Amino acid sequence: MRLRLAPRDTSFYDHFAAAAQNLVTGAELLAEGLKPGADRAAVAARLRDIEHASDEITHTVMRALNSTFVTPFDREDIYRLASRLDDVMDHMEAAADLVVLYDIGELPEETHRVIDVLVRAAVVTADAMPGLREMKGLEAYWIEVNRLENEADQIYRRTVAKLFSGKYDALTALKLKDLADELEAAADAFEDVADTIETITVKES
Repeated sequence: MRLRLAPRDTSFYDHFAAAAQNLVTGAELLAEGLKPGADRAAVAARLRDIEHASDEITHTVMRALNSTFVTPFDREDIYRLASRLDDVMDHMEAAADLVVLYDIGELPEETHRVIDVLVRAAVVTADAMPGLREMKGLEAYWIEVNRLENEADQIYRRTVAKLFSGKYDALTALKLKDLADELEAAADAFEDVADTIETITVKES
């Protein structure tokens, strides 16, 4: 346990909690917005607003890093965690945007399944954030996110196999492959968040 000689700015915990809650909102919105009959353009616009809000949280963290003498844990880890949280939102927003830009019609079942994985990863990430204050009870979180990322990997492989099985024309397959890549990147980014929190916990214990 490190000896702290000055008060720590604990506002970073609030920023991380807010960023994680934005991921829940974004993932749930993505899931709703890609259902049949949804107004996808409106959903993409709302996700863009959430992504901008997440960017502002990241900028706030960076400004705080530049003005805070004693931080709750290593500066590079604060920077890394803020960036990783932002990466998840970037990929989800990009996925929603691609659906609109490519004018994609019916989505494969696997697409909805991987988005469900993202929703679950977002919820467990947001639930874990309060544990950062005491660095306790977080192991189950990063184990679960790693499991979810493996589940997303399996779905991704099945998606790619299906896209190039001959069921889809070449252009549609390429569009859906780009979408699958963004969703897989979002799952990977959730794992990066979990790995960062594991690193922080080990270093601070």
